[in-house]
Amino acid sequence: MPQTAIPFHFIRGGTSRGPYFRREDLPADMDTLARVLVAALGSGQKLNIDGIGGGAAVTTKVAMLSISDTPGCDIDYFFAQVSVEDGLVDFKPTCGNILSGVGPAAVEMGLIAPQGNVTRIRIHSVNTGAKVEAIIQTPGGQVEYEGSAALDGVPGTAAPIFLNFMDVVGSVTGSLLATGSVRDVIDGIEVTCMDVAMPICIARASDFGLTGYETAAELDDNRAFYARMEPIRLEAGRRMGLGDVSKSVTPKFALLAPPRNGGTITARYFMPRNCHPTMAVTGAQCLASCVLTPGSIAEGLFTPPEGQPALVLIEHPSGAIDVTVDYETGPQGFQLNSAGLLRTARLLARGEVMVPASVWDGK
Repeated sequence: MPQTAIPFHFIRGGTSRGPYFRREDLPADMDTLARVLVAALGSGQKLNIDGIGGGAAVTTKVAMLSISDTPGCDIDYFFAQVSVEDGLVDFKPTCGNILSGVGPAAVEMGLIAPQGNVTRIRIHSVNTGAKVEAIIQTPGGQVEYEGSAALDGVPGTAAPIFLNFMDVVGSVTGSLLATGSVRDVIDGIEVTCMDVAMPICIARASDFGLTGYETAAELDDNRAFYARMEPIRLEAGRRMGLGDVSKSVTPKFALLAPPRNGGTITARYFMPRNCHPTMAVTGAQCLASCVLTPGSIAEGLFTPPEGQPALVLIEHPSGAIDVTVDYETGPQGFQLNSAGLLRTARLLARGEVMVPASVWDGK
């Protein structure tokens, strides 16, 4: 039987990359969709040798785009995290780095017409319901990829993409502090369980006997830490109302430590079974919110940023990421209005990815 050809654009979004599809070019049935994505990415083998995945969680991500019916939005962005080795697909989370490529992909696919030298695209995250405005450079009616914006973790420079996140508080659980408390103690470890763009269980590195300055590779080699962390994450997921999260990548897990290179705070972010080489965009928003929330486990680790909106600079294994946070604190506690970040993206390839017809015959 011939293989099934599926049109795609291959894009680096922020510090991640993966295929971007039109949703209509993929099967509607979710079980079949999962099998197609596993086959396309080559999940089930650590090098993804039989697919276009890159052998790491940041390179086995998928974006699926369609014109949005959501009021005030232009594009629906449906995300999938494909596991590297397990042959699993998680449709629960979203990814802010891959979201960085949604605007360029929408123009490249003809879903959005350029609006001049700068194009504003309002994106609806299908997975979480969040709304994001992406501002991309489109001189001459084409996406501009070359520019002077630099991201730690990405070589060289590229054209800036500005992301303004709205409606991200309680995106999955329905509340900022999903357990109802600003701090919880799980298995002897004090944590803050927070849901801003991504549910995360956040702890201090020192409580695990770590400095918080370890490299991603050093942490991934420390399997005793993962053995200690995973039961805490599972219980945090239960307390956050997410049920059994043993087969889900949410909630994520993060460790905080004092800054040492002029930033606001140091963080290590887990996806959750390995350490992110940089920092997730969604994770950065949640961690910045944790920093600004009175009484969270971040308290005492940093000098509070001045000004409103606040600039929170998060140091990560490859450098730093800054988040501009428009927020208020009052009788109701911390309230996030919006969070803004600068990202970049680059179209790497386009064409057709092939999957066995036995997986999906295209009908």
